[in-house]
Amino acid sequence: MNKPHYEEVADGIYCIETGLYRPRLAACYLVREGDRLAFVETGTARSVPRLLAVVSALGLGPETVDYVIPTHVHLDHAGGAGGLMARCPNARLVIHPKGAPHMIDPSKLAAGATTVYGEQEFARHFGTLVPIPAERVIVAEDPTTIDLDRRPLTFIATPGHANHHGCIFDEHTQGWFTGDTFGIAYPELHTPSGPFLFAPTTPVAFDPDAWQKSLDRLMGFDPRAVYLTHYGRVDDPQALEEELRRSIRDLTELALAEEGNEQAGRSERLQKGVAELLLTRVRDQGCTLDEHRIREVLDVDIALNAQGLEVWLARRAEPKPPH
Repeated sequence: MNKPHYEEVADGIYCIETGLYRPRLAACYLVREGDRLAFVETGTARSVPRLLAVVSALGLGPETVDYVIPTHVHLDHAGGAGGLMARCPNARLVIHPKGAPHMIDPSKLAAGATTVYGEQEFARHFGTLVPIPAERVIVAEDPTTIDLDRRPLTFIATPGHANHHGCIFDEHTQGWFTGDTFGIAYPELHTPSGPFLFAPTTPVAFDPDAWQKSLDRLMGFDPRAVYLTHYGRVDDPQALEEELRRSIRDLTELALAEEGNEQAGRSERLQKGVAELLLTRVRDQGCTLDEHRIREVLDVDIALNAQGLEVWLARRAEPKPPH
């Protein structure tokens, strides 16, 4: 393969392009302390050669990887975990308790993702999910601090985008690896006013109230930076916090406005509503790209956000069990 695309975005933190769909859509991170390594996120199974090429480019080998830490088990974050662990003999997986069973036996994860993406797209973009032996898995209760050659990395539970989501705090740089909890900010849509940030309501466990509380926890650490999976380092998260909270509220209100309507056409109406909301907000941010290019950048997220909101509405409509 070609030379791996990566850059050092903080002291000992490398942002790696995973190659999903298009450039600068999904990243993972390699943390280096001395000659010991930890991956935060893995990309898909097809990303694993890229990740190992970065290890090699740094003059190290797979045996120096001590930890693999997906924020959650969605395939753009953890689809490559099994394949990467198979190549890194000393690594242990660190994962939220609700995510651990899906890493040990990924069959349900594969089935669920196939339903969302379709069989051909799943195979094309995500490859084969490799099971991880249970004895190599650290179930990360909240909080769990691991030691990377005396560099503390702390995992906390951050439900909202997914109920098995966690974020990792790097004490050395005072930065969070936020997975999807601090939203999405594609570099193409950055403007002089700053990043365009929005919440991903991907299927299947959107929980707006829990998400707001997770943001309370993240911001309680007074972070200097966030390392976004989608995409890259963003500074001064305090300046972006309210925009992300607003995005969660706006998407919630969009879904609730649909709640009383008939099921027929709901998918199309939600997708149209999400598109209009995101396009309006990116224009308000000062983005000067033409609409076709903006839609190219946001196309995947518009579809997935609408799907996630539809699933959330269906869950809200289910009868509540008696207490």
